[in-house]
Amino acid sequence: MRELFDEAAGQSPLDPQEAVRRHTRTPQRKRFYTSAGVAEADGGFSVTLDGKPIRSPSGKPIVVPVRAIADAVAAEWNAQGETIDPLTMPLTRLANSVVEGVIDRVDEVADDAAKFLGSDLLFYRAGHPEALVAREAQHWDPVLFWAADTLGAHFVMAEGVMHVGQPEPAIRAARAAFPSDPWSVAALHVVATLTGSALLALALAHGFRDEDQVWAAAHVDEDWNIEKWGVDEEVAARRAARLVDFRAAAGILKASPAI
Repeated sequence: MRELFDEAAGQSPLDPQEAVRRHTRTPQRKRFYTSAGVAEADGGFSVTLDGKPIRSPSGKPIVVPVRAIADAVAAEWNAQGETIDPLTMPLTRLANSVVEGVIDRVDEVADDAAKFLGSDLLFYRAGHPEALVAREAQHWDPVLFWAADTLGAHFVMAEGVMHVGQPEPAIRAARAAFPSDPWSVAALHVVATLTGSALLALALAHGFRDEDQVWAAAHVDEDWNIEKWGVDEEVAARRAARLVDFRAAAGILKASPAI
């Protein structure tokens, strides 16, 4: 099992796009177990293959804090056919990332996700056409108002792509709203990376926006271009791959204890 996921070890553990590229090059292995299950373990639950708990690529035990997440990981293993395809196992890959690269550096990973607060997707608005301006406002303004009213984080918007500096008090206020457990931090990092927005990730983590709303908000401009120019198959394929990882991270945030 270890060689299926060991290319993630030593790499950036929370870049799902890079993980997709690496695992695409990983030879698939034949299924070597009959069934996956869940067992109680110290600190949570372990996922088992024919009664033996799975481990990370470096051999560390994987202990999942919430039963629902453990059940979902086990379901990924049970869903495999004659060969095991890591691309269809986003929760397992994320679990490996948590154990290999997050548990021992939660604050560092959270700070890395917080870097998006300096240049968040939601800050940079189109100047025209009016319909696109209105659509961005429809999807993005409620999150910015929520950040200001609920988190005390008052950010500055700009037109176009020219960088605008954000107030340090706003960044600190939003950073203070980040979760502190490694699984939620890992999931929030994935969502921020995939959407280009730490604020959307926070809105999802706090239950202000659901995953469909966040995914739609992250692709306002892209969807606008699709409506005008049609679908680019290569772009659509990359987006579909990102959505798999996004759904997995969103599921972890939903199942994790409330912030």
